[in-house]
Amino acid sequence: MTLVRSSLAALLAGALIIAAPAPADATRQTTASCSPDASLLGFSDALDKTTFDGTPVAGLSALALTARDRGLALVDNIGATPARVYSVTGLGSTPRITGITRLGSYTGADFDGEGLVAERDGRTILVSSEKEPSIRRFRLSDGKELASLPVPARFRVTPAGEAAVNQTFEALTVTPDGRRLYAGMEGALAADGAGFNRIIGYGGKPGSAYTPQEQFAYRTDANLGLVELIALGDEQFLSVERGFTAGVGNTVRVFRVSATGAPDVSGVAGLSTLTDPRAWLGKELLFDVADCPPSGATAKQPQPNPLLDNIEGAALGRSLPGGRRVLHLISDDNGSATQVTRVYSFAVTLRGEATLDKRAIIPATAYQPGPVSGTQLSTEPVLGITAPFPGQPIPGFSAVIPGSSRGRYLAMPDNGFGTKTNSADFLLRAYDIKPDYGTGRVAIKGHINFRDPDRRVPFPIVNENTADRLLTGADFDVESLARDSRGNLWIGDEFGPYLIKVDRTGKVLQAPIPLPDGGKSPQSPDLAAGETPTVPASRGFEALAVSGDGKTLYPILEGARTDDADQRRRIVYEFSVPANRYTGRTWSLRVDDPSLVVGDAAVLDSRRILFIERDNAMGVQSRVKRLVVTDLDRASDAGVLPRRTAADLLRIADPTGVSTPARPGEYGVGELFSFPLQSVESVLPLGGDRVLVANDNNFPGNDGRIPGRADDTELIEITVPGL
Repeated sequence: MTLVRSSLAALLAGALIIAAPAPADATRQTTASCSPDASLLGFSDALDKTTFDGTPVAGLSALALTARDRGLALVDNIGATPARVYSVTGLGSTPRITGITRLGSYTGADFDGEGLVAERDGRTILVSSEKEPSIRRFRLSDGKELASLPVPARFRVTPAGEAAVNQTFEALTVTPDGRRLYAGMEGALAADGAGFNRIIGYGGKPGSAYTPQEQFAYRTDANLGLVELIALGDEQFLSVERGFTAGVGNTVRVFRVSATGAPDVSGVAGLSTLTDPRAWLGKELLFDVADCPPSGATAKQPQPNPLLDNIEGAALGRSLPGGRRVLHLISDDNGSATQVTRVYSFAVTLRGEATLDKRAIIPATAYQPGPVSGTQLSTEPVLGITAPFPGQPIPGFSAVIPGSSRGRYLAMPDNGFGTKTNSADFLLRAYDIKPDYGTGRVAIKGHINFRDPDRRVPFPIVNENTADRLLTGADFDVESLARDSRGNLWIGDEFGPYLIKVDRTGKVLQAPIPLPDGGKSPQSPDLAAGETPTVPASRGFEALAVSGDGKTLYPILEGARTDDADQRRRIVYEFSVPANRYTGRTWSLRVDDPSLVVGDAAVLDSRRILFIERDNAMGVQSRVKRLVVTDLDRASDAGVLPRRTAADLLRIADPTGVSTPARPGEYGVGELFSFPLQSVESVLPLGGDRVLVANDNNFPGNDGRIPGRADDTELIEITVPGL
């Protein structure tokens, strides 16, 4: 028998999860954080090892909501039992089976149900089977097969096609408007390579025929398969990846996925040949189930977290306060005594993708007044530019802070040409700039020179015996900038590393302040003969955030110290401006990989800090350029800060064409905009969800935007939802 089902319109309007009484060992209601954007609301094992209408409730591989706390659960190939869909109620509290629909005359021997879509009419369902594979439409009232959708030949299981057995259409989803259907491969086609999966996009209308129209490239995490997709609309998805290691247990991760600007790869013979990261769907971790508190869960076999099991189904539920949504997951016990049928409920935050609002450019060769520079560089042309230079170039910006009026900024380059030995004729400055986003140009309104006429710097400088004692790139490597409550400027330097205090005109006010723990770089003037530096070269204070009241500074090391066992750790220091000293308090910020660096930082509000995390690549080789949010008040007992990716700077939507038309050979522009410049080193919150980002172009050596052409300095303004 099958229960009569309500219209799916109730799902679109939202439904209320109501906790119901349950056996103490079957259901847990909780609120436990799994990540900054996901919390476990509860789970239930009430369906585990039960039966209904003479069939084992087992092998539940897909979940689709129909109304409120009700839904459908699809059974995969459990022996020779009938292919079937169960009606489930009590999702979010204590689930129970209330009905069954047998699908045609299929059994587990010839049908392996893995993906499920409840269509909008409430009368039909779409089911994907891994056997052939296939996507079929069934009538829900009696299980009659109504249609079968076309499947491209190469997706057939070997030897008929290139798909591996049990690695085909594990995921099936439809957009909220019912016009786009997506079937996701659990594994790779033979020609594509392990971890390189395809998703077929079908076009059609609700309840009618769907036809294949395009394919997308999806990269799974190592040793994981794609087991579920949820289409959110506007080319955005959630995905679920799952893996199993004998003796260890399961890995289950949920991701946000974006298809913005993704190309159709139907004509690509093998996905392993794709070298441009923009050819793949964008993917960002929402949460890893292993990171959730166990919350009283038990496991029947070894698991990294007893909460885990073989999760294969997912469905998005009602809205919650604060913009969150309920996400239900369900595990497939494979009919095994050592696995569990478990239903989970999570609260997740689904943030929109970052969008490009404005862009302006300073040409690479926009030389400014001043002495000839680059005289210590090779005279061999670099990207068509030959040293020395007729004046002072602007080699990008390592810091941008608010300027004298709205729409104007104080923007600071670093030490010029990269080292002490080649930058003695580069003057350290901060430029007064005003972007004109209408023309895409930046007006240079003036500058301040950093100088030491009062001889506060206690070591010899290049311009030692001049009246102004202008500072140069051989004296300091200035990388970060902040303004305190009195209007004075603080500079984060990498050579010491030092904190340097100057007034608003750029005059040094006191001796540079070294690290409080004695850390020194190889370029430090304080390094004694034979002393081992503990801060690597060019890994000093790349980032410097200032509190909203201008009384506290948070300088951050760009890289790990050489004497730190944890090479992913970046130290955040606290400095009191009124006391003119370090407070002794520090935090640990961990980057995703030891090779990544912190490019800049700024306080958002209260004690939340926004920082840049980046690799050292450019152009098509770029993989990590992102904005990350942390909160000093949410550090662990060991002082480790939490982190949440706020925006992937390589994947910014450009729906209004801000970045177009493209210049000849220009990379990373169009519907999907990228900021693939090597040194992304400036971030400035502009209020609300708006952020300014700028690059250091390492003049003249970078060509991440147009190969063979020296990078310009780019300033972009982006909207980062939920910032």
